[in-house]
Amino acid sequence: MAQPVILVTGSTDGIGKATAAELLSRGGAAVIIHGKSEKEVRVAQRELAKRSGGERPDTVTADFSDMDQIRWMAEDLLTRYSSLNVLINNAGTYQKTRQFSEQGIELTFAVNYLAPFLLTGLLLPLLRKGAPARIVTVASSAHEDVDRIDWNDLPAWYHYRAWDAYALSKFADITFTYMLARKIAGTGVTVNCLHPGVTNTHILKTAFPGVSGISPEEGAQTSVYLALSPHVTPISGRYFDGKKAVPSSKLTRNRTVQERLWKLAEELTNVPANPKGKSGL
Repeated sequence: MAQPVILVTGSTDGIGKATAAELLSRGGAAVIIHGKSEKEVRVAQRELAKRSGGERPDTVTADFSDMDQIRWMAEDLLTRYSSLNVLINNAGTYQKTRQFSEQGIELTFAVNYLAPFLLTGLLLPLLRKGAPARIVTVASSAHEDVDRIDWNDLPAWYHYRAWDAYALSKFADITFTYMLARKIAGTGVTVNCLHPGVTNTHILKTAFPGVSGISPEEGAQTSVYLALSPHVTPISGRYFDGKKAVPSSKLTRNRTVQERLWKLAEELTNVPANPKGKSGL
């Protein structure tokens, strides 16, 4: 029987790297790590192999600020693998000033929301072949700070505020989880999201210098739990905190808001709805 295959995006540092390390240490799965550059992933690959006693992860590269690179990465994975059992959408960013992706979209929204939306859509064929399969997306309790959405300000964020942009991107990850769970129900692929806890990562240091959180290893625990635990097998469309399914904010559960953010992502990524099981959501 073939080993299950697990992809962890944004796994050259922080929570993603700790997640990959934990998955490798447990054995029994082929782990793929992702980073922005070949240099980054090779350094992480060597370190993770050393930490795991020789278990060497595979690698993929793509700068998530560029949708073309995400598409190339997905095509690479579709060529190299016959199935995918777990996709952990972990990669993220926090921008103190307004920046733009290669496609001219505000960078936080592009990397934290549109990138996992696009990648998940492109990899759904592999996930369906790997069913029962799981999609795990790292969101944040920051979403609770979103009490309204200025639709006229998206996706450009003309009135940019760093924390608000970050919070909304994580809010969107949660609505994506709820919408996707309904769309792929019955396919053998489940999707859940999580708050990892306030964790000592580059994002925390950038957003709140001087604030201390839990270690990346602790922050990775819910991601690993959702990726591997048999208790989660039948669960889809839920938000987790501390390995427990909890309610996200009321606004994230508003279906009109969910559908509007989904439609916006479809338009910006050109990922069409596709019930036939091919690439698309």
